[in-house]
This record gives sequence, structure tokens and C-alpha cells, in this order.
Amino acid sequence: MGETLNELDEAPEVSVIIPAYSAAAYIQRALESVRAQTFNRLETIVINDGSPDTAQLECVLDQSPVGVRYLKQVNKGPGAARNAGIGMARGRFLAFLDADDYWAPNYLAEQLAVFQSDPDVDLVYADALLTENPLLAGKTFMALTPSQGSVDFEGLVTARCTVILSGTVVRKQSAIDAGLFDERLSHSEDYDLWLRMAKAGARMVYRKKLLLFRRELPSSLCGNPIKLRRCQVRVFLKLLRGQALTGGEKALVEKQLQRTQAGIKLEQARQCFAKGQFARAERALRAANRVLRSRKLGLVMLWLRCAPRLLLGIHKYRERRLLDPDRFLWRVRRSLAE
Repeated sequence: MGETLNELDEAPEVSVIIPAYSAAAYIQRALESVRAQTFNRLETIVINDGSPDTAQLECVLDQSPVGVRYLKQVNKGPGAARNAGIGMARGRFLAFLDADDYWAPNYLAEQLAVFQSDPDVDLVYADALLTENPLLAGKTFMALTPSQGSVDFEGLVTARCTVILSGTVVRKQSAIDAGLFDERLSHSEDYDLWLRMAKAGARMVYRKKLLLFRRELPSSLCGNPIKLRRCQVRVFLKLLRGQALTGGEKALVEKQLQRTQAGIKLEQARQCFAKGQFARAERALRAANRVLRSRKLGLVMLWLRCAPRLLLGIHKYRERRLLDPDRFLWRVRRSLAE
């Protein structure tokens, strides 16, 4: 676990920062993708954030052909781990990589070309191919979560643009100027940082190019939509309390906060409905629709009152068709051909 590419003699241009927590099973693939980069003026920093699989992790690192700078600390969360990595970083640019994701060989070369062509850019992110989850495999991140228009404060708040962390390269000084990751946030700490950077005037862009492979594991936050939205709610509340927002920005954040809370109610309604808890599902839908004012939701509530078990049967039938292997493979092939 020594220094990489004679880094003591030549400062790297890019610092790759990889937090590790229960990552021993996946991190070798991430490290191999760093080693395979066509751009090689880099250093790799792995932060062991009090991982329960430390023995296995260190065995992987010891046997890896990729030299790393390694830091072990008590568990403080992903934001603190990345901040520790930034504190060690000697590159002008930071490339964040989660231990269960991996890059295409031309990832860094393509991302750095953006900074070279436009010196005013502070952050660039790329698209990702989703893997592991059978319902998402073959899909791309931007196909499911599009980025459209300018990556500014309004675009980030409304989710018109969504930055994917493992596909992000950022100027180190811009992240420092914005205050780094908030270590009090256990999730959505990256979203919080991008919002603060945008509010401070950082220029962000994206490339609709597949340069990242993102594992969608069952344990990931994306697999828990209620928890994900609650984390977003916390970020919005923090914005409203702490940032000097204009009247328009405050109204925008408040509106998105309400919509996110309504999204929590929708997911709760879905879960209650699947369990046959129809009255609870209807109450949750009604709470959501006070914000969303959707005619379709109104019709669903009517079905819930009049024929809930028939509606549940239709729902289960549609789910079985969605999970049918032949139909799933057909959808994947069609998405790849598009």
C-alpha cells in the first residue's frame, strides 16, 4: 500500500478518493479500473471508515497491483471519509469513486479534457451504466434520471440535473471554498455540497457519455426510496435554515421540500397497498395529493375505496409481467438498441 507512480517525485494532477466501508468484496474492481486509466498522473487514496471487514480489505489492498495511500479511521460516515481524503490529496482535481463502482479506461482523460477546453468549469460529471439490479441492468443513469439544461442551483433543487458522485471530477479548491462535505449528514452529503457549490457560483457541466459502471446493490440508498427522500428533506431544511437565499430561491426550495415529502407519502401508500393495508394507503395518498393535486391519484383513491382487492390483483399481475425474465430481457435488448 505504498505511493503510486513515483508520486513523491512528481505531484499528481488528480487525486482519486475512495471511501471504504464493507467494501472488500468490490474494491478490487474499482482499483483495477483506476489502474487501467489512460491518464496516469494520479494518486489513489483509500479511506477505511471503520469498516467491519478491515482484515479482508487490507488483504485486498496488500495484494493489489495498484499502489494506494491508505488511511484508517474510526467510523465517521462517508462525508468525513471523503473530507479526510481531500485533506491528504495533492492533486488539483478530485475524482470521487465509491468502492463498489468502477470506471471506463478513458474516464479521467475524457473528464479532464473538459477542464482543459474550458478553464472556468469547476465540476464535470458523466453518465453511468447501471449494473447488478436485474430491473435496472442495461439502463443508464441519465436515462432514468435525466440531466437537462444548466447545472445551476435551480436545476439541482428541482432535480432537473442530478450529479452522480462516482462520475464526478471537481476542482479541489472549489470544493474547499464551498466548505467540503457536511459530516453531520450520513446520506445525501454530496447533494448538499453540490448545492452549496452552485449557490457560491461554481460552474458545473455534464457529459452524456458512458464512462462509469455503477452497481445498484440491494443495500444501496437508491433501493430505499423513503430513506432517500428523507435525506433530501434534511438537505432542504438545512438550506432554508442556513443559506442566504433570495426570495425566489427560498420559494423554490420550499416547493421542492413539499413535493419530496409528498413523494414519501406516495411510497408509504405503495408499501401499505402491497400489504393489503388499504385504509392506510388511501390516507397516505390523500396526504400526497394535497400537494401533487393529481387527477390520476384521485382515481386511484376512488378504486381503493370501491374495489381495493381488484386493484391489488391488477397491481400484482402487472408486477409479475414486469419481473418475467423473457419480458425483462426483451426490455434490456431494446434499451441497448436505442
